[in-house]
Amino acid sequence: MPPEFQQRVIALLRQVPPGRVCTYGGLAQLAGYPRHSRHVGRLLSHLPEGVTVPWFRVVGAGGRLSRPGSEHADWQRLLLEEEGVVFRANGQVDLRQCGWPADAA
Repeated sequence: MPPEFQQRVIALLRQVPPGRVCTYGGLAQLAGYPRHSRHVGRLLSHLPEGVTVPWFRVVGAGGRLSRPGSEHADWQRLLLEEEGVVFRANGQVDLRQCGWPADAA
């Protein structure tokens, strides 16, 4: 992916407020790269040294955490819950309530 992709995704992710989440696909769409949600995931899993962004505010389609049951997902859920994000009984975030931007859910 071009450097602009990384720059746009990181800039957008920094705008997601505490207590809100965005989907991988939503970030890709907002960055101008629709249908590149996997690239967003790859970027976030390989962030360059020194780049600090709230990666944990990005969830899968439908509000699902990636790799449920893993240590990574448990850490992500804990961080989101500390910000006030509520999970349904099925482990998903209600994107209508916590989605960002508000009109994207």
